[in-house]
Amino acid sequence: MSNPIEKSKLTEEIIKELKILYDPEIPINIYDLGLIYEIKIDDDNNVYILMSLTAPNCPVAESLPADVNNAVENIDGVKSCQVEVTFDPPWDQSMISDAALLELGLL
Repeated sequence: MSNPIEKSKLTEEIIKELKILYDPEIPINIYDLGLIYEIKIDDDNNVYILMSLTAPNCPVAESLPADVNNAVENIDGVKSCQVEVTFDPPWDQSMISDAALLELGLL
């Protein structure tokens, strides 16, 4: 069973891995892009990630969720990962982090 401190460290590790994955159309990692809506970790370290894509017809609509799943499942301590893609709410530029906006020269 995970305690809150362990879950917090695992969440940090998950975010670190997600920041390695990039959307092919915008040169920002998927976490700072705002594509990750939710990360849940249960007491057995099963991870659930709710994410979106920049558009339903995104060229990586098939591969990006699988990349997220593989990246998270390869983290020490993660038992399993389930990735769900949603378009509710639809992603838009207001979801991009300030750091990413700065990197893009939009802030």
